[in-house]
Amino acid sequence: MSETKSPEKTGEQIFVENADECLSIIEKRAQELEITGAGMIAFVPGTETTTWVSKMKVMGRITDGNLNFCGVIYSKAAEMAITLKDSGNESRKDIIGELGWQGGVIIKVKSGYLLGAFSGGSGEQDVESARKGLEWLAQKYQ
Repeated sequence: MSETKSPEKTGEQIFVENADECLSIIEKRAQELEITGAGMIAFVPGTETTTWVSKMKVMGRITDGNLNFCGVIYSKAAEMAITLKDSGNESRKDIIGELGWQGGVIIKVKSGYLLGAFSGGSGEQDVESARKGLEWLAQKYQ
């Protein structure tokens, strides 16, 4: 009897299967840092951004009354989608729609890119929260 090798999962399948746990890890790190806000993760297949699949979660609050955290995380993600670098690139401050804020992390995986962003703390806290979950998720692509 021959053994059938199961097909390898796509990057999008891996993302969908692990998105909720990744967001929970980001939220847990934010709680440890005593911050609240919103977080998102995304998977970009391939070598350039032409599409992505993403998931967002409110992690305590979506706004502080003056700042829409959901809007901020997607601005950070939009910057990373173009630059393929962490958000907060000082040279891009004049690009409409990009805020140039820290808090977005991007990791190259074998089938594309993972993006993660948090908004609600300082730039450094946002990066630390997003990175914690994204590094865990990146291991699923090895």
